[in-house]
Amino acid sequence: MNYNEALEKFELLFENKMSEEEAKKFLVDLYEKGESAAEIAAAAKVMREHSIKLPVPDDLREKLIDNCGTGGDKSNTFNISTTVSIVLASGGSYVAKHGNRSITSKSGSADMLEALGINLNLKPTEQVKLLEDTGFCFIFAQNHHPAMKYIMPIRKSLTHRTIFNILGPITNPAGVTKQLIGVFSPDYVQKIIDALVILENKKAMVVSSLDGMDEISIEANTKAAFYDGERVKEIIINPNDYNLFGKKSNLIGGDAKENAKITLSILDGEKSDRRNIVVLNTAAGFMVDGKVDDLKSGIEMAEYLIDSGKAKEKLNQIIKVSELF
Repeated sequence: MNYNEALEKFELLFENKMSEEEAKKFLVDLYEKGESAAEIAAAAKVMREHSIKLPVPDDLREKLIDNCGTGGDKSNTFNISTTVSIVLASGGSYVAKHGNRSITSKSGSADMLEALGINLNLKPTEQVKLLEDTGFCFIFAQNHHPAMKYIMPIRKSLTHRTIFNILGPITNPAGVTKQLIGVFSPDYVQKIIDALVILENKKAMVVSSLDGMDEISIEANTKAAFYDGERVKEIIINPNDYNLFGKKSNLIGGDAKENAKITLSILDGEKSDRRNIVVLNTAAGFMVDGKVDDLKSGIEMAEYLIDSGKAKEKLNQIIKVSELF
């Protein structure tokens, strides 16, 4: 399918104008042939249009960034991208973090943030106010994509993944145009970056490690594609080049309370493999946000924010302001 044909198909799907059998066949056919960048972009555009959007002022929307993974990598790590989002906010980024409760792990981003004490029960206007005041808000996916109620039963009836397993990170209801996205397979790096170009993102980086993580790994090389607004550049990120090598086995997390403790330990300055992966992924986020020109500078910035206590201060501010609503 070309882009316009895919738009029409997904419009029918999201408006519940396909029978269950038609919808199932449509999703299975996409999976079996392999989704194209145009089909992924079309699906994301329709899903965004059917979402409950955040009323973000235009001048603020220009500044927004999201860092989010597809999940599904079965690594059982702590909440890396969520920890990264707090460090990014402490560095002056405006992070509209799109996420959900646990699906493939013991603790989703929503679960961990609640365990830290952040109030997530906010209306869209309150989410925007939190974003304006602190540089951070959490967008609870299940509250913003009501049309998924038609699709979830079909997804659950299938024995394999569907296109929706890769759509989450690119369907942010805040209109984010700067994104750091992790995918569960290197095979999808080019497709997702091409889809983001079609969707007119200003900047983006898509990453997938060769040891199976939807993050930049500290144990293996990571395949990445960086879009600077003009062209896409393929990158291989080797943690050894930045003295951030570590063991994936040291990144295992637990339930929401345990993962919250891990995040607090990192923000309190622990020197560990867990800190290393947060620093490396935060550096990529700062590149996407235009705060730095390269990973080395981003690493220095991330380390400073953690070691100076600014990242911990930012978390405390987010908790305090979220409790006012």
